[in-house]
Amino acid sequence: METNPLNHGVLTESGVGIGTVSRKMIRVRAVEIALIHGHPPSEVTKTEWDQAKRELTGGPAISPETALLLSAPEADRWNPVPGSTGHQAPESGSEEADAEGRNQEAQLFAEGVREAAHDQMVQAARTAQKSDAQQSP
Repeated sequence: METNPLNHGVLTESGVGIGTVSRKMIRVRAVEIALIHGHPPSEVTKTEWDQAKRELTGGPAISPETALLLSAPEADRWNPVPGSTGHQAPESGSEEADAEGRNQEAQLFAEGVREAAHDQMVQAARTAQKSDAQQSP
């Protein structure tokens, strides 16, 4: 079942609609993530770039590598002789619900909470950076 790609990705940033995601927007978000991780803005890693892109474009919350590790059924992760894996049940639900079954309102609420947490982490990292700069001789 195809889903509407407009239902995914960041819709607003600090209460303002972001429109189409550009490389510049990804770069700014990656710099913010690097700052949160304690890196100077000039040392953005590929992981931080990928995370910024996923956050802004609505990609999966975890990296593809982690998703691959978690994709095996839990029973098969420890079972040395895997048995029947069952069968795939048909997908149901509306296009408006996400993988966790949340409706659009719940998705928007969760997005707002994530964005607020991100803004708080960026502000804390900037404050810590200024404090460190003032304490250095």
